[in-house]
Amino acid sequence: MITAPSPVLTKKNYLNEAHSLKSWLLTKDHKRIGILYLISVTFFFMLGGLYAAMIRLELMTPAGDLLESNTYNKVFTMHGVLMVFLFLIPSIPAVLGNFLLPLMIGAKDVAFPRLNLLSYYVYLAGGLFIFTSLILGGVDTGWTFYTPFSTSYSNGYVLTTGLGIFIAGFSSILTGLNFIVTIHRMRAPGLTWFRLPLFVWAHYATSMIQILGTPVVAVTLFLVVLERGLHIGFFDPAYGGDPVLFQHMFWFYSHPAVYIMILPSMGVVSEIISTFSSKKPFGYTFIAFSSLAIAVFGFLVWGHHLYVASQSVYAGMVFSILTYIVAIPSAIKIFNWLATMYKGSVRITTPMLYAFGFMGLFTIGGLTGLFLASIGLDVHLTDTYFVVAHFHYVMVGGAIMGFLGGIHFWWPKITGRMYPEGWSKLSAIMVFCGFNLTFFPQFLVGYMGMPRRYHVYPPEFQVFNVLSTAGAGLLGVGYFVPFIYLLWSLKYGKLAGDNPWGATGLEWKTSSPPIHQNFEVTPVVTQEAYTYTTEEVAHIG
Repeated sequence: MITAPSPVLTKKNYLNEAHSLKSWLLTKDHKRIGILYLISVTFFFMLGGLYAAMIRLELMTPAGDLLESNTYNKVFTMHGVLMVFLFLIPSIPAVLGNFLLPLMIGAKDVAFPRLNLLSYYVYLAGGLFIFTSLILGGVDTGWTFYTPFSTSYSNGYVLTTGLGIFIAGFSSILTGLNFIVTIHRMRAPGLTWFRLPLFVWAHYATSMIQILGTPVVAVTLFLVVLERGLHIGFFDPAYGGDPVLFQHMFWFYSHPAVYIMILPSMGVVSEIISTFSSKKPFGYTFIAFSSLAIAVFGFLVWGHHLYVASQSVYAGMVFSILTYIVAIPSAIKIFNWLATMYKGSVRITTPMLYAFGFMGLFTIGGLTGLFLASIGLDVHLTDTYFVVAHFHYVMVGGAIMGFLGGIHFWWPKITGRMYPEGWSKLSAIMVFCGFNLTFFPQFLVGYMGMPRRYHVYPPEFQVFNVLSTAGAGLLGVGYFVPFIYLLWSLKYGKLAGDNPWGATGLEWKTSSPPIHQNFEVTPVVTQEAYTYTTEEVAHIG
């Protein structure tokens, strides 16, 4: 059993403790820092979404009649940079991880509160550099910054963008370090490793990738900046460098970065499915260790991005086999989630709809990844819209579904208020339908041979692009509706109570919103994770 004395309700919570802007900007409270991250990543998400809208409007017609070629190059580049480096990578760890992880392990804060605040300002500094390059005119290299184009031929602001990503990377490293130390050293009495929520296991694996992988891409992009600014030869053959070396270094991080984006979502989905099935996750240990397996194998598959980049056939075969193997721990999670729901008391709530959406979209993304793992098929599909669709099914369909599911699941805990269930379910359905209408046609047009990053294309591809643009409109509305009703709920939403979902876990044993120090008395854990009582299994109205 979990014992955590009920907090004194007259005690000020983190929201009303102090209202001044200074108290927020200088806070060391992990909950407030999570809220600051939420505001920031939402801004960059909306900005990246505007660029996505420009891309889809351009591609409605075969001719490049909305944007000039160079402008289009900058638009899709800045869309990728904003979404990948300033939204997808920090979204769940920095927002939900910061807010929830100390609560879930019974701690009063993270191990290094000042370092936590520093990581937020480092993130803002990196975002400022990227935003500055956007205002000055953007960069046209693509978000991967392939050399020698990025070092010698690009017309954009590669230096400021590269430095922004380099700086933002340190925020990721500091957050990962903080989480690892917090999980190791600050767990409540009785909270052993195999009593931890699966959300915590997912963030532990993510933090390992952040610490081990992020320095590699930071150094790689810094070398690009040095080569472009000082003409020191690392990657450009004109200076004695090797452009394939850049691809090896970039993808050594950037493929594990896929799991920085997706592993936290998997942790969110584990919590949602367990709660709304009122069952302990089937194969808890397998799900926990599959997160660690994904983190390890994620570092061994970068070479499948180099099948057509002068890599030897033997190396390609090795990376192909490893890529198939890395699908196994992901499949374990999907099957175990399905088994958890089997004969469970399943409730169809908004978070559960997002969990269903995650499972469906991530499964499609994973299965299409097997096509790209095959050397022969990848040669045909490389740099087509098939890759764009696969990437978005995994990243957008997976990571953002998990993010929205987590926001809706823990919103009552974060704010103490409920949101309108009808509108939230409608928006979840709109996101799922709009996403499939946007990206599934891109599998077809990509297989037919339409290259990615082109804004002029043969007329026979137009019908697929019109479908994608229509889907993007529906998807955009689906993303915008939660922004409205969640803000509305802050003032008009029904009071949530401490545990509106009947969930287990320490975060549900304190008030909503939590008090400043999380718990009046350090809780003591004496039972296994996800042990549901009769009261918790009862339907929550």
